[in-house]
Amino acid sequence: MNKLFAQVVAPVARPSAERALTRVFIRDLVLDAMIGAYEHERDKPQRIRVNLDLQVELRPGPSRDHLPDVVSYDTMVATVKEIVAAGHVNLCETLAERIADRLLIDRRVRVATVRVEKLDVFAEAASIGVEIERRQA
Repeated sequence: MNKLFAQVVAPVARPSAERALTRVFIRDLVLDAMIGAYEHERDKPQRIRVNLDLQVELRPGPSRDHLPDVVSYDTMVATVKEIVAAGHVNLCETLAERIADRLLIDRRVRVATVRVEKLDVFAEAASIGVEIERRQA
């Protein structure tokens, strides 16, 4: 057998079932937040939109169809609301980092992508903001 053919038909390594990831997400969560680095942004809340996209490693095998077996949407939303309610933050980047850090406490969350957008900054733009991706250490 020639070398080229051997490379083409060689088996491809596939991730094991126990390493399979499930994508869990929250789209367009709109909240009022005390956010902004400028003095005029400290007086009143601004509307923000938060999007979460988590890659979650769930236990392999058949699902028992029980809430504790998954990363709960309720927990994800409650986490964001708690962090936003904790007080003023200057930067979207800081808020996104805090959210990602908290979500990654759950060891099943392998990758957290967090987008934070301010909705009412520029009349000409639907939003401005930041998106970060953080991975389990």
